[in-house]
Amino acid sequence: MMPVIVTIILAAGDSTRMGRPKALLPDPDGRPFVVRLVRTFADAGSPRIIVVTGRDHAAVAGALAAGRLPVDPVVVHNPDPSRGQLSSLWTGLDATNAPDVEAALVTLVDVPMVHMSTVRNVIEAWKRTGAPIVRPAIGERHGHPVLFDRSVFDELRHAPLADGAKAVVRAHADRLVNVPVDDEGCLIDVDTPDEYEALKGGRLR
Repeated sequence: MMPVIVTIILAAGDSTRMGRPKALLPDPDGRPFVVRLVRTFADAGSPRIIVVTGRDHAAVAGALAAGRLPVDPVVVHNPDPSRGQLSSLWTGLDATNAPDVEAALVTLVDVPMVHMSTVRNVIEAWKRTGAPIVRPAIGERHGHPVLFDRSVFDELRHAPLADGAKAVVRAHADRLVNVPVDDEGCLIDVDTPDEYEALKGGRLR
């Protein structure tokens, strides 16, 4: 039986530096970032997908509904994303609280260009090693998605908001697996209008 892995896409930020919702920005192919990511993860073998939203909940849910996607993601609302990114992860974990879920792939909506092969490589590394945390890496740089084994879910739920998931990552540094990839898309974080223009111009692909 295939292990059950849920994907949590964090899309609850206010996008203050961008000036408009990053989840809805068209990628170089014209698809909203959030739609692109759902398709990537579904195609990579993680069809259980949760999208955590904030103040733009209705617009993000509408984009997903219109996206002609191969799966129907669950869209959940973080009522107070100002508490930090970890609060959105908690919202996503609450929505995945099923006994058959064995791991969670966590990614940010502003890292839209990750390749399907990278997601698959992270999943395969976890299956092979059983590591508590697995993430893609290019040299010393590490990217998204980050896979958390169910064994660390409770630690994530009790981590300090100020530290976020990094506290759990640090606690398991000796058993963490970095998966070598050649996918710059797992590192590209589109936070500002200049970064978005670079992405559209092909300079960040």
